[in-house]
Amino acid sequence: MGRIFHRYILKEVLTSWLVVTGALLVILLTNQATAVLSRAAENQFPREVVFQLIGLGTLQNLSVLMPVGLLLAVVIAFGRLYHENEMTAAQACGVGPRAVYAPVLGFAFVVAALVAWLTLELGPGAMARTAYLRQRALHAGQFAPIAPGRFRTFGGGDTVVYAQETASDGTLRRVFVRSRRGKRLEVALAQRARHEVSADGMTHTVTLYDGERYEGVPGSAEYRIMRFAENVIPVRVPDAGGGDMRLDGLPTGELLASRDPARRAELHWRLALPVMAVVLTLVAVPLSRLRPRQGRYARIWLAVLIYFVYSNLASAGRIWLARGVLPEWLGLWWVHAAVLLLATLVVPGPGWFARWRRRWLEARP
Repeated sequence: MGRIFHRYILKEVLTSWLVVTGALLVILLTNQATAVLSRAAENQFPREVVFQLIGLGTLQNLSVLMPVGLLLAVVIAFGRLYHENEMTAAQACGVGPRAVYAPVLGFAFVVAALVAWLTLELGPGAMARTAYLRQRALHAGQFAPIAPGRFRTFGGGDTVVYAQETASDGTLRRVFVRSRRGKRLEVALAQRARHEVSADGMTHTVTLYDGERYEGVPGSAEYRIMRFAENVIPVRVPDAGGGDMRLDGLPTGELLASRDPARRAELHWRLALPVMAVVLTLVAVPLSRLRPRQGRYARIWLAVLIYFVYSNLASAGRIWLARGVLPEWLGLWWVHAAVLLLATLVVPGPGWFARWRRRWLEARP
């Protein structure tokens, strides 16, 4: 009977985990796609890079989704078992806590191993690949020609260029240019223009021919209109260099060899996520226990609250480690201990209070 019960519990938890994690992943993909598409439109990323950035961003965030998905999956699965009295029947047949925890913790250790693989190996590699693709896309966007019928921004959005048509020799036809210099706004209209890029891709030169330029401060009556035969507009674009690699893109081996507080804090954060999966499972099993006539999803809000406190404590501890407020040997282990202690007080707390109140009422004359 023990093996049958173990397989049944494992099936319930695994099914719930796949559904919950899948739903969270869809939400993450939607937000990730929106952010990447917005950045790609602003910086003229090539199309082939966009889907790679979305996939890499999702891979980096999976290590955070999997523990919270496990917490919610255990609460939902056991909530159904308690709600439909299956756990009551199993306990009446002699099923003890060990038989309940064994399959769940076994699955939790498998998830923790996957999270460790993501945080220690795949995640940093994905972050480094993301930084490389963004740098390459920015560089390619700097050299891209102005496409007809599309607005093109330069200089961080200070200059906007639009051309209605492009001739076979590269000449732009019916061109609109809007540029901002401090509070002053300049708008130029020209019949034709030439677009040139410097060898390093850092300076774009738009030369307008046969047009008009309007200059002034928005909201002010002071402005001037000039006609020109030729008007040269140089635009300096931001540096596309990647700079120093972010901490979450550094290999784990490099973090292990470093004594820098910020890098050690990053290492402890990576180690904390797999432990978080196991701790949340230990909390979720007693948390999912329902009282009679209580809904199967009655404990979801408490699970979300515990995870919110857990993740914020871990984030705060990470910052304190980086700033040297906490000793490096303490790491984030105190966060796991604090959450277990908090769960010990919160989860059975209402039951303890109800029993104490009932005894107090019974003792009254």
